[in-house]
Amino acid sequence: MKRSEINRILREGEAFLRQMGFFLPPFAHWSKQDWAAKGSETCEIIQANLGWDLTDFGLGEYEQKGVLLFTLRNGSLAELGKGEGQVYCEKILICKPNQLVLHHFHWRKTEDIINRGGGKLEIVLHQADANGQFSTEDVRVRCDGIWRTVSAGGSVILSPGESITLRPYQYHQFRALEAPVLVGEVSTVNDDHHDNHFYEAVGRFPTIEEDEEVYRFLVGDYPRYLVPSFLQ
Repeated sequence: MKRSEINRILREGEAFLRQMGFFLPPFAHWSKQDWAAKGSETCEIIQANLGWDLTDFGLGEYEQKGVLLFTLRNGSLAELGKGEGQVYCEKILICKPNQLVLHHFHWRKTEDIINRGGGKLEIVLHQADANGQFSTEDVRVRCDGIWRTVSAGGSVILSPGESITLRPYQYHQFRALEAPVLVGEVSTVNDDHHDNHFYEAVGRFPTIEEDEEVYRFLVGDYPRYLVPSFLQ
């Protein structure tokens, strides 16, 4: 993706969040100069991979297959292993109409996907079999405290305020219907480098063509632009 396209998507995302009345932490709005001035204060933000994130799954079709998100908080795998401390993660996602977040499951993470407002969100479900393929068995999920049984390949439609709990090995693909959706995610600790399994062989982070200055750093930019000597 071109940096100019990413910058445009970020500006549109910020405008949508303002429209929805959702507020991000201060570092969401930092410029390159702000990051440089903060220095070692940014250590935990970088280590926890907090901040803006965007993917086109390496396909170059962001408007059809992609998503913009922001990680607000994320604990560590070490604390998760001990069962104490910050063992949770929170994200906010912006899904455009008919823009797919492709089929994937998590090896360890359990997550709630929440429609925070906007249009309706469709979530297509499959249970993974022992080989990581689609199973033909029904999928059991909990939606706002009520258990539901969904046939393989069936979907759940979330209206604003509704949510679904997804457990490990439950494939999910989702998209906004008719209007953009502000999607919340509350989960156990997130590890995008090792805990995602996509049904198709796709990438997680975009390859970026630098055709203009960075507007906001993405999480994937941190190793290149921001990792200071004390983290190396």
